[in-house]
Amino acid sequence: MAVNKTEALDKTALGKKESEQKIVIIDTGCANISSVKFAVERLGVTVTVSDDPQVILAADKVFLPGVGSASSAMNNIKQKQLVETIQQITKPVLGICLGMQLMTEFSNEVPGSHIASNITESVDCLKLIPTEVSRMDTADLVSPHMGWNQIKVEQDNPLFAGIADGSYFYFVHSFCAPISQYTLASCEYGQGFSAAIGNNNFYGVQFHPERSGDAGATLLQNFIRM
Repeated sequence: MAVNKTEALDKTALGKKESEQKIVIIDTGCANISSVKFAVERLGVTVTVSDDPQVILAADKVFLPGVGSASSAMNNIKQKQLVETIQQITKPVLGICLGMQLMTEFSNEVPGSHIASNITESVDCLKLIPTEVSRMDTADLVSPHMGWNQIKVEQDNPLFAGIADGSYFYFVHSFCAPISQYTLASCEYGQGFSAAIGNNNFYGVQFHPERSGDAGATLLQNFIRM
């Protein structure tokens, strides 16, 4: 399969008005922030990384990245007293990978859930999008779901402007949100799942746009242009 090179991000430019926006990446203490920061900066935008509620609430656009487990991430967010701050944001917010999962009502990704498939415990998440996250049923496929896969755009949404059905994005995850009325794009890997979800000003993508070449750059650009 031929995929677009990450260098293609450099070809995507934003206008002066867009490039002067206040873009903030929330420092949750559990994310690989640098890759998201560099990808957005390659679009000609200055990015601030912060866990200061005033800085976050004053932003024009907010990114919520995340790696690791939902339970650990939510503990970090609570320790930083950022739950209410994130819930109060009125400007567009984009959750990436685990960041998307944290936007849901709850997640079954708790200690031990990567080893045992019968764990029914859950951790409360940010409750921004009325759906939930559970362990993927990958059937005979390797878990985690890792690598390039195609998405299907399910709803007409500015986030996917100029992105065709069948576009490839880069995934790394073993938990997912089901397909629901909040699904903006879907994907298949052993089961159908939400590749992107949205509710009001909150958006989330299960894939890594910062690692997804031209399609990822377009999505980041679309978000900043909202």
